Amino acid sequence: MTPFSRSFCFHLVLLTFSLAPRLQAGSPDYQPELFKSTKLIYADTFDSVLNTEFWEVRQNTTWAIKDGVLMGSESSKDFQEKKKASDDPSHAGLKPVIWLKKVPENFVCTMRVRYDGKAYTKGSPLLDIGHHIHTICFSENATTVTIKKDVETLSIESPLFSLNEWHDVAIELQKGTLLLTIDGKKHRFESKNIDMTGQAQIDFKALDFGTCQIDDVKLWEGK
Repeated sequence: MTPFSRSFCFHLVLLTFSLAPRLQAGSPDYQPELFKSTKLIYADTFDSVLNTEFWEVRQNTTWAIKDGVLMGSESSKDFQEKKKASDDPSHAGLKPVIWLKKVPENFVCTMRVRYDGKAYTKGSPLLDIGHHIHTICFSENATTVTIKKDVETLSIESPLFSLNEWHDVAIELQKGTLLLTIDGKKHRFESKNIDMTGQAQIDFKALDFGTCQIDDVKLWEGK
């Protein structure tokens, strides 16, 4: 074997060992901070039909997969008029709403998300981690986590989630801690009230008459 061949083989072995931890089955590309290990529950790049085992469309809003992206918009005008005239006008589907289901109590979720609309409104757009349990609201100047509607509010001036742009979002949650990362900017929310016990979903809610786009979703159980 020539000196060059021996050197090449040596560096190849080093490269193999350096990549080994990242090649383990089920390990996320995103490296979690709250968990020592993870188990992949669901992954989707939206190249086929909507997986209704993991997704539930709400308020009769309009959702479809187009060009490899899950896209949502408002409900039909007929549905809106009927709801507005009923005892439940707040669920008329003016904003696209969809649920990601089967979310573990301790989890890591990464995804690309985009909310399109003219301007922020009070409380919108948002991500609900658990239904009305940990409500992450985005505005022009702050990101706010409201726990169980009025139990506790945790606010930060960043990371900001701008409208009409794609964002890389990562969420880690275990009892007492919620770690939110947007485009690489991290913030840790800590409270005894952070708890997904009995919850199993993430809600996506956009702006009235706006749109929501979701892509490259990965969901792990944290251990």
